[in-house]
Amino acid sequence: MEDLNLVMKERLKKAQMFEEQGIPLYPNTYKVLHKTKDVITGAGPKSDEELERESMRFVLAGRIMAIRSFGKSIFMHIQDEFGRIQIYLQKNKLDAEKFKLAKKFDVGDIIYVEGVAFRTKTKELTILAEDVALITKNLRPLPEKYHGLKDVEIRYRQRYLDLIVNTHVREVFKKRTEIVQSVRKFLCDRGFLEVETPMMQLIPGGATAKPFKTFHNALGIELYLRIAPELYLKRLLVGGFEKVFELNRNFRNEGISTQHNPEFTMLEFYEAYATYEDFMKLTEELFTFLCEQLNNGNLKITYQGNEIDLTPPWKRYRFMESLEQIGGFSEDTLKDFGKTAELAKSMGIKPEKYEGHGKLLTKLFDVAVEPKLIQPTFITHYPLEVSPLSRRNDMEPDFVDRFELFIAGREMANAFSELNDPRDQKERFLKQLEAKRAGDEEAHEMDEDYIRALEYGMPPAAGEGIGIDRLVMLFTDMPSIRDVILFPLLKPEK
Repeated sequence: MEDLNLVMKERLKKAQMFEEQGIPLYPNTYKVLHKTKDVITGAGPKSDEELERESMRFVLAGRIMAIRSFGKSIFMHIQDEFGRIQIYLQKNKLDAEKFKLAKKFDVGDIIYVEGVAFRTKTKELTILAEDVALITKNLRPLPEKYHGLKDVEIRYRQRYLDLIVNTHVREVFKKRTEIVQSVRKFLCDRGFLEVETPMMQLIPGGATAKPFKTFHNALGIELYLRIAPELYLKRLLVGGFEKVFELNRNFRNEGISTQHNPEFTMLEFYEAYATYEDFMKLTEELFTFLCEQLNNGNLKITYQGNEIDLTPPWKRYRFMESLEQIGGFSEDTLKDFGKTAELAKSMGIKPEKYEGHGKLLTKLFDVAVEPKLIQPTFITHYPLEVSPLSRRNDMEPDFVDRFELFIAGREMANAFSELNDPRDQKERFLKQLEAKRAGDEEAHEMDEDYIRALEYGMPPAAGEGIGIDRLVMLFTDMPSIRDVILFPLLKPEK
């Protein structure tokens, strides 16, 4: 810390000296015409002779990442959004005052450079500077070159610094943008309409989760940040839109882990006259489309040491079938609540925390089955108890027409044929209300307006939710959700 303070004092002193000499520290008068990629694509393929003959001029700006000074010449590497390029400053090629100024530049300063492309004796593409200027003075030193920025907490807390010094991090977030754009293209090309629904809601719904509360002063009412857009998107199906999607933020007042952030990005899409089985096929098409876009047509990716093959068709198991075949539990044990409870106890699970057989079976699935689902796998026919908005299965009314997609041992998508019977929906909301009164913080109030909407008639439909952050984790091989969120939530620094 003492060394840091000394360096900052020196830089502040230098900044004051510049200002006394009439050199602006933060001008905004220089027009930047090129990026490092323009130099690489424009001058890179040319021979040394062609570069010398054509005198290709470039006008760049970038952050100084390295400086080597040799008296009458200076080599620098500057970095912009697209990469790095070497700059060569020679005393007899620059105005004397500007060369003198350049000798005082620091790593971290942002500079303007105008010059001609050439190659050095070591064949490195370089800009011979004919003009140079300070654009932004750096007052705080960057991390030491050879050790870089490796402290995970600092990387997340000071993401701007992480982006400066870790080029692979910039690539992750560029890929995130590419994924989001590709998801939009995929759905829009199939006739889905992108919409926006309320972030602040009177009654949180569409998922089982604890919401964040806020208060609207003018109306004098308590509101909730949404946990899901589902009930509003389905209102649009009632209104006559038959294919809709929303790609936006959800908020859940829950724990933070490598897979969970209280604020996260969710894709939800709904289609009238479709079923959950139609959406299994659509999901395979979406994931393979993304993989081909990001992976040069190859449907095999590596995630945390596991090779994952996204080539369809993917494996499918019914929920109960997965507990038997993958979890290794007997059908006799799973069908008897008492035996299931004893099994749960033997695994360190407290069955009294899970009211109802279906909820306890789902906990067993989370522990014994989910981590084993490395290759893409659909699990279908979930218990009714854990699926309050799903359509009952016609043949097995204790189960619903629903699937979850698992890849790399984690849930990637959740979809179902929608419940559109207002009577059944009201009955399930009433059960949730009873749970809320009994102390369940994740249960919610009755949404009377949603019931009213269903009473007008919602066409049979399917809906799906996909966590964008987990999708990005998968396609960038990142182990934590914090690695794919630019500014993840952290405890206060002090």
